[in-house]
Parts: sequence; C-alpha cells; structure tokens
Amino acid sequence: MAMERRALALGLILMTFAGHCMGQLKVGFYDGKCNNIDIEDLIFRVVKAKYPKDIGSVGDLVRLSFHDCFVRGCDASILIDGKGTEKTALPNLTLDGFELIDAIKATVEKFCPGVVSCADVLVIATRVLVHLVSGHTVGVAHCGAFQDRLYNFQNTGKPDPSMSNNLLISLRKICPPSGNSTLTTFLDQTPGSGDVMDNAFYQAILKHNAVLRFDQLLATDPRTKDIVKTLATCPSSFSTKFGEAMVKMGRIGVLAHTQGEIRRSCRAVNKATRKLVEVDLGVDAD
Repeated sequence: MAMERRALALGLILMTFAGHCMGQLKVGFYDGKCNNIDIEDLIFRVVKAKYPKDIGSVGDLVRLSFHDCFVRGCDASILIDGKGTEKTALPNLTLDGFELIDAIKATVEKFCPGVVSCADVLVIATRVLVHLVSGHTVGVAHCGAFQDRLYNFQNTGKPDPSMSNNLLISLRKICPPSGNSTLTTFLDQTPGSGDVMDNAFYQAILKHNAVLRFDQLLATDPRTKDIVKTLATCPSSFSTKFGEAMVKMGRIGVLAHTQGEIRRSCRAVNKATRKLVEVDLGVDAD
C-alpha cells in the first residue's frame, strides 16, 4: 500500500502540469526588502559557482524539495538537524545537498540578515539548478526499497512480473537476496543517464525498466500513463513541464506572514522558538 500511495503522489505531481496557480508566491518577492540586493540573483551566483564542482547537486536539491513539500508542506523542515526530525526518517537518509543550502543561507544572511526564509532559499536554489540544466530525473534507491520485487514480490516467492527480465538480472547482481539492503543504485538505469537531466527515465518505465514499483505504476495507471508517454516522446515537453511542476510543488503548504519564522540557520529553529516549544512540551529549556 505504501508503494501505491507514493505512486499516486507522483502521479499528482504529473497532473499538476495542467493545474492552476496557487498561493501568492511570485518571482521577485524580495525585491526592495534588502536595500539594493537582488536576492534571487545572489542565490543564482552562489549556485552557479558551486554547480560545476558538484553536478549531483541538481538531483540533491530536487529530491530535498520533493521530500520537504510532501510531508508538511514547503517549510524547509527537512533541513532541521536532531533526533526525531524529518531528516532522520528512513526515506530521507539518502538525501544530500544540505551543505549547499548552508552556503547559500550564510551568504544571504551576510547581505540581508533575518529576511529570507530557509523554505525560499531551498525553493529558489532548486529552481536555479533546474534552470541551469533544464530538468532532471536523477537519484538513487536503496536495495531494501525494491528487493522484494527481485525475489519475493507480494510474498509470491517470485519476482515482480511487471519488471523486465534484463532489469531483473542487472539488479540482482547489485542486490543479492542476503546482501546489504543499504547498497544503492540509480533510479534511472538507462546507460549514461543516471545523473543526467533528460526524459530517459520515462522511456525506461514504458519498457518496464522502473527500479521502484510506484514508478512502474505511473506507466500503467490510466490517470498518468498518457502523460508518461508524452514526456517519453517529447524532450522539450519534459523540460517545460518539469519546470512548471517544480514551481507548483513549491507552493504546497507554504507558511506566510506570521505562520513561520525566518531561521538564522536552516539546520535549527531559532533559540527563542525552541524555548517556547520546550516549555509547551514540558521539558527544561536551555
């Protein structure tokens, strides 16, 4: 059931391509709020300088945004350190890109302290990277996330019949039945496309080469299969629609006005807020 629910979530992302604008977010929101500093351009320059040194940062931030927005909304809570935080949840243990967000936030705070939220830093940085390389289908999965498809799908003692035989053989070499479930492999198994922004992922799942079950369901579910076919056959449509989807996803559950706080460090709530939370929970504050 968890796989099917996540398939629906991914399907909803695809269906936002035809959705309507939400919220009151806009490009240039911080214009005039930091003297003459163009915040979006400042973030762009930081990301552009660091991207050539770590091309994987594109996938890192796309995944960070996705995991952040689809839990409690786009509030950058995925960035907070500490026991019991979203960052420590099993699906989030392979996330990366936190150091890039730290660098961006530090630069923004230097020029415009206490104004730009961590949620906006994450969203703007992700959009910048998508702009730099025009869409992305990257990331990895732990063997434990799909091992049942290889050996004992739905307790049948057999592999998932929806997986192609070539992919089955390839993944079994990486993930033996008694092997380390924390080993990883690319979600997009197309040669040379695992860390490249393109539409090869959609071409792959149409050929039953999806690593994860809920990705494969996108190609067969009547609500999403036509969209998958369009994205697989039209690279320009993929780039355009992916960008639009990222913008719309960034509007999910946004905290505005007095609903949240401008964290000084994206890795922790501000000290005053932490004390209020601790008092409310009945624990001793520092």
